[in-house]
Amino acid sequence: MCRLYIPKSPPCLLSVSVLLMCPQANSGDGGQGVHVVLGNEACDMDSMVSVMAYAYFLSKTLGSSRPVLPLLNVPRSEFPLRTDNVFLLRQAGVPQELLLFREQLDLLQLQRDGRLTLTLVDLNVLPSSDRDLEGAVVEVIDHRLLEREPSASCLVTVEMVGSCTTLVTERILQKAPEVLDPQLALLLYGTIVMDCVNMAPEAGKVTPKDSQYAAQLEARFPGLPPRGALFQSLQNARFDVSGLSTEQMLLKDMKVLTGGELQLAVSVIYLTLEVFLERDKLEDDMSAFCVKHGYNMLLAMTISFTDKQPFRQLAIFSHSALCREEMSQALEKSRNPALSLCPISSPHSHIKAYLQGNTQASRKKLLGGEGEEEEEEDTQFPPTPMNSLVEGCPLDNGLPRISAQALEEKFSKMSARQERAQSP
Repeated sequence: MCRLYIPKSPPCLLSVSVLLMCPQANSGDGGQGVHVVLGNEACDMDSMVSVMAYAYFLSKTLGSSRPVLPLLNVPRSEFPLRTDNVFLLRQAGVPQELLLFREQLDLLQLQRDGRLTLTLVDLNVLPSSDRDLEGAVVEVIDHRLLEREPSASCLVTVEMVGSCTTLVTERILQKAPEVLDPQLALLLYGTIVMDCVNMAPEAGKVTPKDSQYAAQLEARFPGLPPRGALFQSLQNARFDVSGLSTEQMLLKDMKVLTGGELQLAVSVIYLTLEVFLERDKLEDDMSAFCVKHGYNMLLAMTISFTDKQPFRQLAIFSHSALCREEMSQALEKSRNPALSLCPISSPHSHIKAYLQGNTQASRKKLLGGEGEEEEEEDTQFPPTPMNSLVEGCPLDNGLPRISAQALEEKFSKMSARQERAQSP
C-alpha cells in the first residue's frame, strides 16, 4: 500500500472537534443552542468528510457564538467497519477520539428545547426515525435525486455530481478559500477521487464539476498524493478486513432477508473462504452472531481477486442440518442466476462450503436487488458508496427462485416434518 503524506500543518479540523464535548450541548438546563451538520446513516467516506468539512467551514464563516458540531450518523462501535474512512483520517492526522457520533448527542431533546439548528449533507430527506427533527433543518447539500418538499426556511443545493464532497469543496472555494489547508484538502481530494473512481470516465461516476474541483485542489496544494496512488491506497483500505473481528467482518457488508420465521443474514467477506474458515473459534463466533442479532441462518459470500478477476466461494451456517440442506438445495438449483456450485471441504460441522463457478453472480444478483443503490462489489472498481450498513436495507423481490415466501414455506415444512418425527 502506498504511504501517503501526513500534513505538517496544525490539524485545523480539530479546532471544531474541541467543541464536540461542549458540556452545554446535551444539558437540559436551557444552555446555548447548537448547529449540527449531519450526514446519512451509511456514514461512508463522502458523508463523513462532507460533514466534517462543512461544519468547519460554517464555524469559520457564520460569525456566531453557537457551536457548529460535525455529527457522524452512526454509532461509534460501527465506525471501525468503515476501514477506508479510518485510513483517510489517519493519513490526514485526525484522531478518531475527537469525532462525535450519533449516540453522543440527543438531537431530539435539543429540538424539543428549541436549541437545534440542523444542516444536512449527503442527505436531503431525513429518515422516518428522525422526522421529528425536520423543523430544525435550515440547509441541505446533496448529490442525490431531490426528494425534499420546497420550503422557504431551508436553503437547498442538490446537483447530480459524483461526490457530495465536490459540492462542499465548491462552497468553500467560492465563499472562504482561506480556510483550506493541506489537511482539509487531503480529506476533500481523497473523497472526490474515491467517489469518482479515480476520475475514470469509463466508471460512469465523474462529472465535469468533480474534475474541476479536484483539479483546483491539485493546483492549490501540489503536495497532494498522485491520484492513482491515493485511489489505490483508499481502495485497498476499503477492502482490508485484517483488523476486524468475525462479527465486524460479517457486519461490514451485510444484507438481511426476513420472511415469517426466516431471518437470513447474507454477508460479503473480502477473504478467501479457506482463510475465513481458519479463523479461531469461527463457528462459536458465527453462532454468537446469529443469536445476538436474531438470525437463524447465515450465508457468507467470500470474494477475492486474482489479476483483477473475482474469485468467489460460499458458506452456509446453521445449527440445523435440515436448514443447511434446504438452503444448499435451493442455491444449487438456482438458475437466475446459476451459481455453478461445487462442494468443498469444511472443517466445521455446521458450515457447508462451496466453490462458486459463476464469478459474475454477486450477492446483488442473487438477492434480486435491481432497486438497490449500491454498486456491484465484483467490478474492478470499488462500491461507491458502500451503503450496506444502513439499517433496514430492502430486498424488494427476495431471492430469485428462493424468495422469502418460498424459504418461509420451506421452514414451515421443515417444522412440520420435525414435529411428525418427534410425535409417537
